[in-house]
Amino acid sequence: MLLGARHVLLILLALFCLFGVGHALEPVKISRDDKALDLTAIADIYANQGPAMQVSTAAGADGIVRRIEVRAQSEGHSGDWAVFALANVSDEQLERLIVAPHYRLVKSGLFWPDLGSERILSITPSEGFALDRVESNDADVFSITLNPGTVITFVAEITSPNLPQLYLWEPEAYKDTVNAFTLYRGIVLGIAGLLAVFLTNLFVIKGTSMLPATAALAWAVLGYVCVDFGFLEQLFGDNTLDERIWRAGAEVALAAGLVIFLFTYLNLSRWHANLAYATLAWVLGLVTLFGVAIYDPSIASGIARLSFALTAVAGIFLIVFLGFNRYDRAILLIPSWLVILAWLFAAWLTVTGQLDNDIVQPALAFGLVLIVLLIGFTVMQHAFAGGAYQQGLFSDLERQSLALTGAGDTIWDWDVSRDRVTTIPDISLKLGTVPGALHGPARNWLPRLHPDDRDRFRATLDILLAQKKGRLCHDFRLRAEDGQYHWLAIRARPVLGGNGEITRCVGIVEDVTEQKNMINRLMNDALSDNLTGLPNRQLFLDRLQSLLSLASTDDDLRPTVLAIDIDRYKQVNDSLGIAAGDNILIALTRRLRRLLKPQDTLGRLAGDEFGIILVSETAPHRVADFADAVAKAISVPLNFANHEIILTASVGVATWSEQATNGEGLLNDAELAMYRAKKSGGNRVEPFQPAFRMAVSDRLQLESDLRRAIERRELSMVYQPIVRLDDAEIAGFEALMRWDHPKRGNVPPSEFIQLAENSNFISELGLFALERATSDLSNWLIQTGDIPFFVSINVSSAQLVNSNLADDVRRVLNQAGCPASRIKLELTETVVMDNPEQSRLVLDKLHDIGVSLALDDFGAGYSSLGYLTRYPFDTIKIDKMLVNDQSDKRDVLLRSVISMAAEMGMTLVAEGIETEDDAEMLGQMGCHYGQSYHFGPPIGTDAVLKILKERFPLTRTG
Repeated sequence: MLLGARHVLLILLALFCLFGVGHALEPVKISRDDKALDLTAIADIYANQGPAMQVSTAAGADGIVRRIEVRAQSEGHSGDWAVFALANVSDEQLERLIVAPHYRLVKSGLFWPDLGSERILSITPSEGFALDRVESNDADVFSITLNPGTVITFVAEITSPNLPQLYLWEPEAYKDTVNAFTLYRGIVLGIAGLLAVFLTNLFVIKGTSMLPATAALAWAVLGYVCVDFGFLEQLFGDNTLDERIWRAGAEVALAAGLVIFLFTYLNLSRWHANLAYATLAWVLGLVTLFGVAIYDPSIASGIARLSFALTAVAGIFLIVFLGFNRYDRAILLIPSWLVILAWLFAAWLTVTGQLDNDIVQPALAFGLVLIVLLIGFTVMQHAFAGGAYQQGLFSDLERQSLALTGAGDTIWDWDVSRDRVTTIPDISLKLGTVPGALHGPARNWLPRLHPDDRDRFRATLDILLAQKKGRLCHDFRLRAEDGQYHWLAIRARPVLGGNGEITRCVGIVEDVTEQKNMINRLMNDALSDNLTGLPNRQLFLDRLQSLLSLASTDDDLRPTVLAIDIDRYKQVNDSLGIAAGDNILIALTRRLRRLLKPQDTLGRLAGDEFGIILVSETAPHRVADFADAVAKAISVPLNFANHEIILTASVGVATWSEQATNGEGLLNDAELAMYRAKKSGGNRVEPFQPAFRMAVSDRLQLESDLRRAIERRELSMVYQPIVRLDDAEIAGFEALMRWDHPKRGNVPPSEFIQLAENSNFISELGLFALERATSDLSNWLIQTGDIPFFVSINVSSAQLVNSNLADDVRRVLNQAGCPASRIKLELTETVVMDNPEQSRLVLDKLHDIGVSLALDDFGAGYSSLGYLTRYPFDTIKIDKMLVNDQSDKRDVLLRSVISMAAEMGMTLVAEGIETEDDAEMLGQMGCHYGQSYHFGPPIGTDAVLKILKERFPLTRTG
């Protein structure tokens, strides 16, 4: 019975071992000669087993399989375990090391790669105590002792089910291997560091953009190698950031460095602007990965590895494309990039596990250093190419050839003996014809030559061959495939053979069509108006003078001159824009042409002024009827952009007389009559009268008096208050000019300012106003202290087109000691529109000085909104016509303007406020300031000072 019970017990134990939780392990047999054994494949991994693990041991020397239980020694253990067994089959005690590297590039993966960490927390043997850990920065190392003939099962507490490698090392062999790799890593680190420092120093010496990009890539490689070789942990210890964060950051830096180098070296922005934006977005995306690496290093590393691969692939396509375009930088980079692609392929085999050994990881690290070394040589070769060592290597013939190639000229070579013309590059391509169409006999050029140039071209070549000397300098027209003629210029010289005959004729041929067209345009513009095509003033006077010369001998020739000026054209041009104004002038030109006969002449004398030389009619009543017909033709309504435009004309008529021998004098008489018609209200025909010349004399006298008044400083300035609408306090003044003439009394500004503009000394008048206003402002500040107010000064169009306006303003402010922030310059949109581009440049300079810029009369023009965004205005002055508008839409318009200004951060000043209710309404809408006679008339300097002292009593008294 006892024997039977023992058999049953053994059977149950065998079944338990066969079907239980654990199963018997096959131990790895170890002998004395085994230096390193790979235990990765034989280690059984148990995931999510909890804090305790029960496992069956390997069968011992007695053949018995035991059951052991191991508990986790670290808090928060994930429940992952590894089990393996070792058997000492030798007859002596063996000392061994169990090694699990923290990181292996092999099988780390492309997406969400395993960046390494602590692998084994502790190892518990089936016999004895837990194994002792040997200190190591880049691996988990445990020391074990195996007695002869023993079989021990080891249960390892691991951090995750992923255990890339588990080795059993003989201690001395492991030490030798570590020392060998340490020496290798030191050499690689030294080379990488020297490369980075060397390329950085080269950037200081030779400041080309390629060198800092290459140096940045070298530093990125150095950082990657330092992390991969565990140099940072040896340098800083275990208190640094998580090794995975360092590794992910290094890979991101490597990917970004390659992108920056490729873009900078190939100068991709030169080929397409969008490449610069794409590269910037790419680099910025990689930069954000540095932040991602702190929270999830695996994601950052995976994206960086993908970016590196994409950059390498995109780079080879760019290099091939640019290489075919003969871009020497791309050609020089081909060897280095082939190495990069080879390295990328090896890295892919490694991370996917297809290439698995212990030396592949350090070999790939050295491969990166080798890549930087090759790139460094390539960059230096290009950066220092063309230096002094290359001087003197070219012959004169090579220099001439390079000069022609660099100039982009086409070589024209006529082999006279074979009668074959060759052009390099083929000029047929420029003409859109079949390649080589103009190669061959010189007669092949004749059918394509302009008919007027064929005989001259043939004669030129015949003369050159007959005289056997001289040069071929010939301009001719050649027909392109689209039917257009191109002007070509040949500059060549003959080459004589041994027999004294011309064997070749070699030179250059260039397309001079643009130059010819430019000359024609200049000649045409010198005599014709470029908008209407009519004769300009100079050609008009020339024809008039010729007719007057003939009239002295021909009694039937009695020319009459009509000067025509369009009334209110400037207002229409300001309201509808320049394009509308040009279209109106073209339409009026067509109408006037219909009234003329072939012998008559129509010309454009100025902006909206036309002139007619009437020869077809000589009878006074017929001339008068013609002048009325001109006025009626202009007054016919025009339709533009759904607007009906009605214009009138002021017409001055001057008829030939025996004393009229000068064309300019006769035209001046017609213009005097036209000015009189305009002064009388326009829309009328005015014959010339000698008394009109007296009016001109008076105008000249007034002009002389104004010039003298400016020189003698006889003009004065008055200032109209500008008040804040919320509290009715004075915020500033607008400077206005006054002229008290000693004989005429007070001359209105509208008269003498217009006179100054027409007499071309408005700039002197504006400079006087600027100097006087800043001087007064400086004096007020001295008398009152730092009171918050400003002074507005008007600027004319003549001042704005003067490029020295900003310098004048800066000089005047410095002389007066006046702060620029207290000055506000006011300009109307019509002033800006006279020369938009010049105005923008001058206004930008004024804004940089610090003065404020106000757009005056806002709401009175057509295109004011465009100037608010195009020019640096910070203040809007609402025109009084909009403020005093009595229609129902006034409030809507005012709210829209005020709301728009508020959105743009601009200051608003309302002009022409007549009642307190209007002032209160505008203030509630958000308007900041008001200016009108309701708040006060213009006053003198002393009155301004008195008001400032009354409004601000706490000021200086001396």
